[in-house]
Amino acid sequence: MGSFKYEEEFIVNSRGVKLFTCRWLPETDEPKALIFLCHGYAMECSISMRGCATRLVKAGYEVHGIDCEGHGKSSGLLGLISDFDHLVDDLSEHFTNISERKENRKKMRILMGESMGGAMVLRLHRKKPDYWDGGVLIAPMCKIADEMKPSPVVIKVLSLMAKVIPTWKITPTPDIVDAAFRDPQVVKEVRTNPYTYKGRPRLQTSYQLLTVSTDLEKRLDEVSLPFIVLHGEEDKVTDPSVSKLLYESARSSDKTLKLYPGMWHSLSYGELPENLDIVFSDIGKWLDDKFFARGEEQQKLANDRNVLDLKHN
Repeated sequence: MGSFKYEEEFIVNSRGVKLFTCRWLPETDEPKALIFLCHGYAMECSISMRGCATRLVKAGYEVHGIDCEGHGKSSGLLGLISDFDHLVDDLSEHFTNISERKENRKKMRILMGESMGGAMVLRLHRKKPDYWDGGVLIAPMCKIADEMKPSPVVIKVLSLMAKVIPTWKITPTPDIVDAAFRDPQVVKEVRTNPYTYKGRPRLQTSYQLLTVSTDLEKRLDEVSLPFIVLHGEEDKVTDPSVSKLLYESARSSDKTLKLYPGMWHSLSYGELPENLDIVFSDIGKWLDDKFFARGEEQQKLANDRNVLDLKHN
């Protein structure tokens, strides 16, 4: 278990919005790869994703996070997503800037997201189809579970109302915190965390999330990056059957599906400790396989170049 350091920084995006960013860095060893975290709806990075990031950095990875506009310590009305594409643009710009630093250009770039963050991973991939080296999709929001959605008639009414009163917190959904997090201690942590949003979803936020998940569900066959998708079979927030459909439909030649009987929605933070160990063991094995495969590929290229040099000499 290596030592690491944690750093925070505020940046300003192209729209002039102040965004909170954080990173976990191995102190001694060269990082195996870069991992970019995409948090879920109403969540944030520095507290709720700290356990996930700590596991990853201690396994040798450099981890970066950012609070989306309207989330965590970033600017914007808490819990409001005015335009999901703006969030995608912010993460794409920040993660790309880090990847293009001189010291990082040869490192693998892995996207990792839970729930809304999983949807973010797929949208980032769509924005730059050949740029990212892999995706870790945890209960991705490719379809909101029927139990969490109002009826079609109510959805139509709320969509019209969102144009007039977008920030109102009146979307009639069950309590997401109780539905998402299985561990009672985590439920308490989320409810007392000042940087998480606990109210009913704002109308414009609900409209944006529903629109994004519906769009993703229709375009699963466009996914081409290497990925692992992990989903609890007792998830009542996002639909595990669509993660299975993603696995079956994606054109990716390198894809892995993990379904966990009895587990709930939040597999990176909200599950029981023994279940978190299982999930992160699967994630770690998948990541290490990618890292060692990259190393073998680079070694083969180096050997091929040496052979060519010898022939020319």
